[in-house]
Amino acid sequence: GSLWKNLKNKLRGQYGLFYQPQGSLPKLEFRYLNCTCCWRSRIPVAGFETLNDTLSSSTTPCDDKSLDAYYTSEQRGVILQLLNNAAESELAAVKLLRGRKSVNIVEYRTRNGPFKNLESVTNVPLLKHKSAVIVFNSILNPPEKKEKRKVKIQLAKFIRPEVERTWLEEANSIVSIVCGVNKIAWAHMDRGMNVLEWKHEDCHNFLKGTYMASAYLDDISSVVSHLPTADFFVVEKTSISLQNTALYPVMAHMRTVEAMLFALLEPRYTQPDNTAPPKVLNMMRTAVGRHFGLMVGDSRTSGAQAMQQMMTESVTQKIPRVTFPHNLLVKYRNSFQMGGRSRGEELCDAMLQAVAFYELLSESS
Repeated sequence: GSLWKNLKNKLRGQYGLFYQPQGSLPKLEFRYLNCTCCWRSRIPVAGFETLNDTLSSSTTPCDDKSLDAYYTSEQRGVILQLLNNAAESELAAVKLLRGRKSVNIVEYRTRNGPFKNLESVTNVPLLKHKSAVIVFNSILNPPEKKEKRKVKIQLAKFIRPEVERTWLEEANSIVSIVCGVNKIAWAHMDRGMNVLEWKHEDCHNFLKGTYMASAYLDDISSVVSHLPTADFFVVEKTSISLQNTALYPVMAHMRTVEAMLFALLEPRYTQPDNTAPPKVLNMMRTAVGRHFGLMVGDSRTSGAQAMQQMMTESVTQKIPRVTFPHNLLVKYRNSFQMGGRSRGEELCDAMLQAVAFYELLSESS
């Protein structure tokens, strides 16, 4: 009992916990904390701040002081300028204003006019003093934007086998070849981005009944006999997932056609001179898709729209991206209609691959 009396006397006396010498600390007020167990019991605590809050450089306005008092006139002008004039999308870039808060600010301005002072911002729903201070400080000290570096696709990463760059740069023309499930298409293009030839040929023995190597060879040999001469033949390299077992027959078909094209078009396999560069190259289908922005995850979407745009620009622009002969524009003008029955996917992909080859070669120089 005596111990408790002494403790109470100390609490009330000049050496107690709440003793305040004159001229030292501001008057301390009692605040209440809710019990974390029942959220109903109220525990009185002293109203002084912790050391971290005292030494913090961030603004911590008191309840009885206007927000405007914590900022200079120049700072208030910067904050109000943005809050009164920024569009919703611009407001969303400020910390804490993404989502409903930016909408509320625009709606408040529409109903009540521009903010006249910082204190009036707290009238906006979801923006009370603490949130408002964070917003104001974010406007005055915006986070540094990290510039996203554009990933440059390097030529060596999507061309196989490896070829010296000088050989590719000196090539006058290429033939871009794409294989489908029942046809092969090719586009002959020079380094001036002029289309010299653009065709496709049906292959009736592809994926029909039991696989016969001789039947495949007949179809592919017919295509090869019609191909124009060029410095390089660029064959599309598809990327079919091995996890999809239903596509095994298609993958085996593509690999078979690819191997036969290499064998029939590569003179190094029939000539003893091995010093010459390879004439037949693989180009990754996904690299072409990334170049034209056609990738959705790991899947590539149709390039028909990009194809239509390039054909239109060939007629409407003085310096088009690709120059098409008039007869080919007339011949294929309806081949790339979205949703059409006879969409020339192989024709489209062969042309996109030729364009990507030259443009990526130019970009990486």
